[in-house]
Amino acid sequence: MTATASARRAQLGLWMATSLVIGNMIGSGIFLLPASLAPYGSYGITGWFVTAGGAILLAMVFARLSRRIPKAGGPYAYVRASFGDFAGYFVAWGYWISMIATNAAISVAFISYLTVFWPGLGHSPKLAAAMAVGAIWLLTALNASGVRNGGVAQVVTTVMKLVPLLAIGTLGLLAINLDHFAAAPTATHSPAGALNATVTLTLWAFLGLECATIPADNVTNPHRTIPRATILGTAVTAAVYIASTVAVMGIVPAATLAASTAPFADAGRILWGGWAGYAMGLGAVVSCFGALNGWILVQGQIPMAMARDGLFPARFGRVRADGTPAFAIAISSGFATVLLLFNYSGGLVDVFTKTILLATLTAVVPFVFATMAEAGFIIRTMMGPAAGTVGTEVLEAAPRTRRGPLGALALSVAAFTYAMWAVIGAGQETVYLGFVLLLLGLPMYVWLKRKNGRET
Repeated sequence: MTATASARRAQLGLWMATSLVIGNMIGSGIFLLPASLAPYGSYGITGWFVTAGGAILLAMVFARLSRRIPKAGGPYAYVRASFGDFAGYFVAWGYWISMIATNAAISVAFISYLTVFWPGLGHSPKLAAAMAVGAIWLLTALNASGVRNGGVAQVVTTVMKLVPLLAIGTLGLLAINLDHFAAAPTATHSPAGALNATVTLTLWAFLGLECATIPADNVTNPHRTIPRATILGTAVTAAVYIASTVAVMGIVPAATLAASTAPFADAGRILWGGWAGYAMGLGAVVSCFGALNGWILVQGQIPMAMARDGLFPARFGRVRADGTPAFAIAISSGFATVLLLFNYSGGLVDVFTKTILLATLTAVVPFVFATMAEAGFIIRTMMGPAAGTVGTEVLEAAPRTRRGPLGALALSVAAFTYAMWAVIGAGQETVYLGFVLLLLGLPMYVWLKRKNGRET
């Protein structure tokens, strides 16, 4: 690639990349999670800290991987470099499914929060479906027109969504009632069971921490920008999550909170009156819209990277002059639309729940593979230069670390342990469904391998 072409493609700087991480994580989950965590009392806060710690571990692993392999595709590129074509394809297929399902889910949540201002949407499935599809394709058109356009929209919506969360997470802390945290799930859960449940509940809110690694070809100075954006974005999001959740749980009584459909709006009304409820509702709408924009921005990057490696139809690898994979973005949105309409026979909450279950596991599986990919790179580096290749691909130099190779290996193992805990905590039904969907990608892999005349 020429210097001029590279400059045209490098359109995402530190703040845009950080906004991509924060904006994709802060979507719909945080605005509903305080209600889900209310029955667990203080265990809910402990669960946030455990999940935040696990997310930081994963972010540190992805930061190292992004320095080692600054290629578009994120988890797919790392796993393929370490384990070969099949593992890379397997991870990318599942991750692509996860992004499609995530966009379907977030579009539904976006419409659900709009019912605060337009109650009739909740009683008209056809109108709600049409508006959800409209939101998907509005943002698809924006992102297909250029990566930078989507990046600018991401910065704006990220700032707007942080305002209500920071207001509750700062001013709200001054009004908390510590008695609201006394509720404990001793009647139905052991302490270990309660902690596991809260860790699983908070997992959805951290999906997206790896997003800055995916559009690496469009990031300015990716060796420095991606690691910084990944760690900074994850740390900021974790702090906002914990502070705002503590405030909401301390403001709204546990029994009221457990039955709430808009926890932040209820907390706002208690603190500042009725107008604050609408302000929080608007913040939730903007949050969902921004998260949908961010996921649409990256959803074309995975099939594009696969197509370049001969592991997906070649048409997905075509990009505009500025590096935007417009075709891959549009096809991904098409599948999200089909998934959305296929499940829209029920209510908004039912559709949202179904698509979240589909998205969660297929997003966590790449985390498991990526942590072991980094462990494999470290072990090969420790074994010497002769081990520094996988097939015909030469590995990048290992990133510098103050911890040394053993410390870096321990970091990868700890992140792997957390990711496996998350898979187990997802539940049998979700693991079963996710595994079936992953296996459905095998026929295309076999067909592409035969077509391209490559060995499996």
